[in-house]
Amino acid sequence: MPPIPPTTLLRLEKSARAAAKKSYSPYSRFAVGAAVLADSGKIYIGCNVENASYGLCNCAERTAIFSAAAAGTRKLTAVLIYTPTKTPTAPCGACRQVINEFGPHARVIAVCDSPARLDTTLDALLPGAFGPQSLRAGAAQQ
Repeated sequence: MPPIPPTTLLRLEKSARAAAKKSYSPYSRFAVGAAVLADSGKIYIGCNVENASYGLCNCAERTAIFSAAAAGTRKLTAVLIYTPTKTPTAPCGACRQVINEFGPHARVIAVCDSPARLDTTLDALLPGAFGPQSLRAGAAQQ
């Protein structure tokens, strides 16, 4: 797992918890916050944003990653997710795929309203992921 100083982990967790308070989740009432750590050390936050057309909702993790990408970040070191639950909630499949694009070996941490936490890597959550290397491999076969 990529080493991250405890003070940075604490900043990530506080940022994710604060982001959850900004969630727009009138339908599910499930406020999620995320904080991503760029290789530069900068932290970007995101919350889930729902829509009456459910397919147009966006998860907190993707909101944070898209904010980082919009700022020019192309490499993530860690993603921390906060959910208002008793057990940690891992990122959904779509979020795992987006994390893979910017941090295929990123540390993924999920925290909740209890001391329980999930602390793993994206490779463990999404083995055999499809990514940029998959496209290059396909082009090489032609």
